[in-house]
Amino acid sequence: MSQHTPIGLDNSTANVTALTHSGNFHVDETLGYVILHYALAPDGDLIHRVLGDAAPDRLTFIRTRSPETIKTADIVFDVGGVFDPTHGRYDHHMRDKPLRADGTPYSAAGLLWEDYGKAAIRNILAAPADDTVIASIWKTIDKSLILPVDQDDNGVAKMGKLSLADIVSACSPPWDTAELYGPEEARLREGRGFANAAAAVASHLVNMIDRARASLKAADRVMAAYEQAEDKRILVMDTGMPTEKMIFEHDLPVVYVVSPAGPDQWNVKAIPPTRGEFGQRVSLPAAWGGLERQALATVSGVQDAVFAHPARFICGAQSREGAVRMARLALEIDSEMKRSNAQ
Repeated sequence: MSQHTPIGLDNSTANVTALTHSGNFHVDETLGYVILHYALAPDGDLIHRVLGDAAPDRLTFIRTRSPETIKTADIVFDVGGVFDPTHGRYDHHMRDKPLRADGTPYSAAGLLWEDYGKAAIRNILAAPADDTVIASIWKTIDKSLILPVDQDDNGVAKMGKLSLADIVSACSPPWDTAELYGPEEARLREGRGFANAAAAVASHLVNMIDRARASLKAADRVMAAYEQAEDKRILVMDTGMPTEKMIFEHDLPVVYVVSPAGPDQWNVKAIPPTRGEFGQRVSLPAAWGGLERQALATVSGVQDAVFAHPARFICGAQSREGAVRMARLALEIDSEMKRSNAQ
């Protein structure tokens, strides 16, 4: 990382507008927002700022894909196609993406952690800490949390899921709470910790039941779409929903799933060889990887092509027809390549 003073840390009162993409969200941009919250405006309302109904503070947070709005934001992460920390740009989806010293690609969270992590730690800690302690904490979190997020978001290694027991345990006050704050405060914090844990467990249970309901509904729709498919290798879904469970449980020969990703975009997602793992039964064409819009349209011949991920597991077009065309072209290119290699 280059040496510079990150935007917002040079002036503790200046207003800052941070922006990431709208639509489907993942752990890296969600964590990225949390890092910026604690680094720049820890006293603000983390939840209601996202909802847009919080009392104004120095950090404004926007989720959009509008190129015009992206240009005006002070900090842009996980979108925009530019990595330039000196100007507040923290995307990582380019062909020449930023890498860690060991070669691991950064995610947006990893890039923001480099610049804002220590400031976030200082604001989170209840008591002041010297630079050595901050650096040690930063390194520990980088290894245990940020690096796995980087690996997961870039298709290097999948994160393990936190157990509910771990989440509940994390709600408990640290062992030295009584030592730091006294027995009465420790008792109060233990009560608040239990309340927080109960809320987390209740939310988890409700969500799990609702997801189970939705999974049953998705199963019927996936099988209906498969029965109607002209090419059984391409599954076209009119609504985004989980599909891998049915594909692997029924040993369906699906290679690509085409589904809407918003009002003006349809994605083509490659199915992995084994459920839940990275990799693809058939990767998207190498020539497409990392390209966007006109560059991708020129190479692919699909005029409304939007993007193709550098890892070649997902691409998209503005229309259903364009996305289906990309899936068909990818299969044709793969077949031609295999024939050439066999000769």
